[in-house]
Amino acid sequence: MTAPITQDVLTLPRKLPETDKTNIVGLTRDALREALVAAGTPERQAKMRLGQLWQWVYHWGVRDFAAMTNLAKDYRALLADHFTIDLPEVVTRQISADGTRKYLVRIAGGHEVEVVYIPETDRGTLCISSQVGCTLTCSFCHTGTQKLVRNLTAGEIVGQVMLARDDLGEWPVQGAPKDETRLISNIVLMGMGEPLYNFENVRDAMKVVMDNEGIALGRRRITLSTSGVVPEIARTATEIGCLLAVSFHATTDEVRDQLVPINKRWNIATLLEALKAYPGLSNSERITFEYVMLDGVNDTKEDAYRLVELLKGIPAKVNLIPFNEWPGAPYKRSSGNRIHAFADIIYNAGYASPIRTPRGEDIMAACGQLKSATERARKSKAQIAAEAGL
Repeated sequence: MTAPITQDVLTLPRKLPETDKTNIVGLTRDALREALVAAGTPERQAKMRLGQLWQWVYHWGVRDFAAMTNLAKDYRALLADHFTIDLPEVVTRQISADGTRKYLVRIAGGHEVEVVYIPETDRGTLCISSQVGCTLTCSFCHTGTQKLVRNLTAGEIVGQVMLARDDLGEWPVQGAPKDETRLISNIVLMGMGEPLYNFENVRDAMKVVMDNEGIALGRRRITLSTSGVVPEIARTATEIGCLLAVSFHATTDEVRDQLVPINKRWNIATLLEALKAYPGLSNSERITFEYVMLDGVNDTKEDAYRLVELLKGIPAKVNLIPFNEWPGAPYKRSSGNRIHAFADIIYNAGYASPIRTPRGEDIMAACGQLKSATERARKSKAQIAAEAGL
């Protein structure tokens, strides 16, 4: 029997409370150390205090300074006077019939983004957002119909991981036997926004997530998806070190210009040149090409053969994504037969070509469906560009 969709709704203030205190969440080790010293931590103690605090926040998931029992009471009071440990607020949580969870979370300013957790037999993947809205207006993507409002801070990005761990009960329990099971074993930066248009905040957030004394997800457990912001691609390898995915979706500039308008700035040839030069590229660390299957648009055998030619010289795999329809979408999903025929051509050319199983469609949590329905902010192009750092 199919499990019902469930939804929890929390009544919250429209805006998160403002404070003069510094939020610890999302600060890199260097930034947190500087903040501790500025708050009165003696220089000679700063490294030790940093390690203790880091473990409480990111390993144990503790939010109350008073509970950090290996710190002196007066030091706990000092921390409480200068710092907070704040996460985005969960507004709604929906659970799909297939177990997928979608969270609508509220950040500073009352803005909202969506986060999706996808449980599978061998892994649990958390899809997180990097911007409120998006600048890219990809025509097949529901998120692309929502204008960019602003970039997320590093704390708001890390906070998505932490609130999901809260909901899943994944923080370890002190005194209990060590449990190596990871409900969130993988993170994909494939939610709302273009991560490479918010590079510094994404980089700093992933440094926190990957730190071995905290959440401790390995770099190969994190995948960043870009639509092709060519100047920032190499930095992803050198400054973050995670795996790379490219939202590709077409085999000619004519079609990609329509589907992924950033192609007009950095076309297929320019993008592929950057990918071939990607630092550390190897058969064990391949680039994933994401390819949404659109009926009559990009799904012919000719498209498949062109894609094979384009991939030559790039260690790659191709994720074929059946189009996830949304209200008013201008496209239809390719037929199963056509998707499988396309996959066979890619596979026979020597590239892995898995067909992604749509998850969470009943709660609009599938790839390309995310959109904060309550976010209707309207800003000038100058405001949007300034907040995006463009």
